[in-house]
Amino acid sequence: QVELVESGGGLVQAGGSLRLSCAASGHTFSNFVMGWFRQAPGMEREFVTAITSSLSSTHYADSVKGRFTISRDISKDTVYLQMNSLKPEDTAVYYCAARQGIVLHTMQSQYDYWGQGTQVTVSS
Repeated sequence: QVELVESGGGLVQAGGSLRLSCAASGHTFSNFVMGWFRQAPGMEREFVTAITSSLSSTHYADSVKGRFTISRDISKDTVYLQMNSLKPEDTAVYYCAARQGIVLHTMQSQYDYWGQGTQVTVSS
């Protein structure tokens, strides 16, 4: 059974940093695309970033480009989200997601597996 477990969320002041982790288990994730989405209160879940497997191609939402960095350690089946220069508008529940294949997608409907989410709160 595939399981994604996020960690690293918390409360941080504006301008601060956090690093989220997503540990995957139950499958060989070397050929999976891994992504991060977020959902703010009263808002739709939105794409943040994703990374492919073998080529490690990445894509970022415009709102986080230059501030967030996604990476993965295939040997540990773990994906990371380094978030710098955080803003109050980054406050949301952050979800890790995985889809089998090599094509990077930004639509949540394209992802097969989801974590439970981790809360990130940025105070002004």
